[in-house]
Amino acid sequence: MSPAVGNKIHVRVLLAANVVASVEILPRVRPPLARMFTGKEPSAVLNVMPRLFALCAAAQQTALVSAIETARDEVTALATQQHRIALIVIERIVDLARGLFVGHLTLNVASAAAIRSLMSELSAFGRSAQTARGYPQREVTGRIVAALATLGVWEGGGFRPSSPLALCAAALNEDGLMSNPTAHPFLSAADDPDITKRLLRDDPTFCYCPDLEGHVPETGPWARQMTRDPLSPKPFGAVERLTARIVEIIRLCAWLAAGARVDTAEHGIIGTYKLGPGRAAAAVECARGRLYHAVELDAQGRISRFEFLAPTEWNFHRRGPLVRNLKGAALTAQRRRDAVHAVIASLDPCVGFTLDFREFHDA
Repeated sequence: MSPAVGNKIHVRVLLAANVVASVEILPRVRPPLARMFTGKEPSAVLNVMPRLFALCAAAQQTALVSAIETARDEVTALATQQHRIALIVIERIVDLARGLFVGHLTLNVASAAAIRSLMSELSAFGRSAQTARGYPQREVTGRIVAALATLGVWEGGGFRPSSPLALCAAALNEDGLMSNPTAHPFLSAADDPDITKRLLRDDPTFCYCPDLEGHVPETGPWARQMTRDPLSPKPFGAVERLTARIVEIIRLCAWLAAGARVDTAEHGIIGTYKLGPGRAAAAVECARGRLYHAVELDAQGRISRFEFLAPTEWNFHRRGPLVRNLKGAALTAQRRRDAVHAVIASLDPCVGFTLDFREFHDA
């Protein structure tokens, strides 16, 4: 979800006798969108949005246009709402599936042909959805679900024994890096009022280092699953996030195949909030989690202030989900890089990352 500029997240794990003593995160350099957009006509900004964002372009565009419309007190037609939600859902399916195959099945030679075919289908799906509302969603989503079945996914989202995805999940479990989810908060649409009120306050650091009353919740597929259908507390980690990703792909494909109706859409997939005269915010549930845009318009209708808050700022916060997942975990010397890398990848940062280890006595 980042503009196509070079930036990375740097993660350093400090070890004491192969136990994670602490985790240091140097966050990415956020793109200077507030400075770029200030003084611009909204139409000019909206026209460049697809070129600015290499990932989640539909979600970014929808968040901004929804915030602008709300600031102008405009009413969005039902057909437009349906089209926007469908675009976001299609983009989520594409991004979740790409991350699944690229991140977990890249080296699986036996599944290479199936993965290449599906990736080609996903690419065409995403491109066509941007230009034509009549794309055959039922046909394409059926092929996506069938491809997942070939790779080992049962209809309900579990893994067929000895299938490529089952073996992948088993390998993640073997890494042995799990944490207790007790008091682990998850971001949801219910948090929007608190967050949107803070986006345009004078202190801009909230968008760089957000929190909710001191807590830093997780956002993304696992958070959506836990919010929708809370599970009993148990250890969790990369394999649970992998499963949540697959379950969500299947669920979203079913929604598209059933007609993509607004009244059956996911709760809070797009939220809009009026913050005062000429001021508004919007939230969009995209692949990596909940995205926020906020705008203030001047008397001439130009953008006088813009702020955005991406899922990565929550998941890779210095006190966020990654740190909670890693701190206190015991790692074997042979597999420690793979184990930590898997946890980072399961949170799916919107930019690249580096990872290094230091022994505590060297820190």
